[in-house]
Amino acid sequence: MGVIVVERKILEKNDAIASEIRHTFEEKNVFALNLLSSPGSGKTSLIEQTIKNLKNKIHTAVIVGDVQTDNDAQRIGKLDIPVVQIITNGACHLEANLVRNAFSSINDKEIDLLFIENVGNLVCPAGFDLGEKYKVVMLSVTEGDDKPLKYPAVFRNASVFIINKIDLLPYLNCNIDEIKNNALSINPHLKIFEVSCTSSEGISKWCDWLISNTKQ
Repeated sequence: MGVIVVERKILEKNDAIASEIRHTFEEKNVFALNLLSSPGSGKTSLIEQTIKNLKNKIHTAVIVGDVQTDNDAQRIGKLDIPVVQIITNGACHLEANLVRNAFSSINDKEIDLLFIENVGNLVCPAGFDLGEKYKVVMLSVTEGDDKPLKYPAVFRNASVFIINKIDLLPYLNCNIDEIKNNALSINPHLKIFEVSCTSSEGISKWCDWLISNTKQ
């Protein structure tokens, strides 16, 4: 019982801070997305392709979460947008207080869209609200058809599902319809995008959706 009480207190404190952050985002008209995936699914590549596609259309900023190193933040920083790195030093997810502190260093910038690139993990980040408008879960076709069934919580809590690396489908024993059906069996309201960050297939549809939401 002690473990349950401690966990509840941690989540309650996190949710209170997340509510505060969400209010700040709404006041500033920032469309914030919490991007989750397992390591190697392509979160950073998606952000890079999105920024390039949206250049001169909307103002984007990124908060990057990693267990160690600032490699991803350095990659994104080359695109000349505001980037803040959070290094968790072993923690498997971002928490709302970390996002609040990171955003405080860029909230004076003109921002329409904020990506919160969470730590690569489909378990721990699923239950933590970061003040985002939507959770976006990402899966690459190399990870298997049954990934949504193995990690149902993150798909249940997400609003958007991105299937990446579709350019590799001809070389894999992977059924993309099975991936989608498994995800929709957990959350029938998921909005799904099929993309390749290598060939750019599907990126324009994803970016059109982002533009439509930032202009609301």
